[in-house]
Amino acid sequence: MVAVGAHPAGATRARSLSRFPGPERRRLHYGPPVTVPVFALGDRSLFPDLQAKAYLAHAAVAPVSSLVKEAVNRLLGGYAAQGNGAFFEWMDQRERLREKLGRLIGARAEDIALGSGTSRGLTDVALSMPWRSGDKIVLFDREFPANVCPWQRAAELFGLRLAFVDMSRAITDTGTILEQVEVELRGGARLVAVSAVQFQTGLFMPLEELGKLCQRYGAELCVDAIQACGVLPLSVERMGIDYLVTGGHKWLLGPEGVGFVYARAERARALLPRTSGWLSHEDGTSFLFAGKGQLRYDRPVKSSIQMLESGSCSAMGFAALEAAIEPLLALTPAAIFQHVGGYLDGLESGLVARGFRSLRAAKEAARSAILTVDPPAGVGATELVSELRSRGVYASMPDGLLRLAPHFSNAASEIETVLGAVDESLQVVHRG
Repeated sequence: MVAVGAHPAGATRARSLSRFPGPERRRLHYGPPVTVPVFALGDRSLFPDLQAKAYLAHAAVAPVSSLVKEAVNRLLGGYAAQGNGAFFEWMDQRERLREKLGRLIGARAEDIALGSGTSRGLTDVALSMPWRSGDKIVLFDREFPANVCPWQRAAELFGLRLAFVDMSRAITDTGTILEQVEVELRGGARLVAVSAVQFQTGLFMPLEELGKLCQRYGAELCVDAIQACGVLPLSVERMGIDYLVTGGHKWLLGPEGVGFVYARAERARALLPRTSGWLSHEDGTSFLFAGKGQLRYDRPVKSSIQMLESGSCSAMGFAALEAAIEPLLALTPAAIFQHVGGYLDGLESGLVARGFRSLRAAKEAARSAILTVDPPAGVGATELVSELRSRGVYASMPDGLLRLAPHFSNAASEIETVLGAVDESLQVVHRG
């Protein structure tokens, strides 16, 4: 077990924010005393409201923990009691959140912008790049549309070319991915946009090798990390990632509508923000707190990726996300991934014995926290997922496949329950 100190939404160091000048502020705390939780792999005590016997749909939408509910209630309590008196407390919280998210991916807090999720973040990056007409973007077929649509729109607006990598052999040989990407890079491709983990098959893409290729040919690497961040060890430096974008509602265990964007500092400085808001600018709030004569419209746009934080945003979402990632930081993604891998090993063998075809990568280095299987002949994934759910096993079904995605709170003892539910569900589906 890993013991964790007082939850940061409660006790925290007092400090002022240079972007919010003004008089000394006292810390404001609302609600009951913050508990000191103990986290452990295979322990679901943080999810007392979860109805599922085995929740295996983290690759779709994660359940939120009691820590998340407590954090949101504290924030609402503060605003209910003090209105704008609670504002600075929760602005400090966002600074903490950036630092903690940075720890998950090996990045500096100042290189992270908080936002609303993957789609918005990828769109912001795609539309802010200093494109030249004729630039080429490398994409991958069978990708989730969130990592295709923004680049298609950028291509339409700026006269760009798109090249798609064939993924048909990737599960058995990731080398075919690298070969195709290198061909495009040798031909002058400007950027490679890839999901860290493929949403259908669970294939963990060779990010470090892709990063090295991009560096060799002077290209940039943008990673959609929504199926990896929080459950797989990630390092933007080691992997050579220029941009990393993710949402909070899957492996980060937060709510929908919150996420973040990372950009390497030198890449962020080269961006051309084609939209901006009042908070996109340096010292954008000084006219509210620094006295007379501060209302100006000529302040420069920030040179960091935090230019994307353009205006009011989801205070509840950010409070929830900070609470959600506490167990992940305490347990570490590396330990969580090892735990989940063992769970999936046992589940995979049982499903294959029942006639399912596993789409899990042959090489361990290409595996993620997702196990996707093709149901036996004559069994539809839609009906199967419905039957499993009625028996307390929650899964998802991207494009007609059965996808199973456990997290740190899933215990190996669940596997027997899951396989029993599969047996019963197959009998019902076959009879139908």
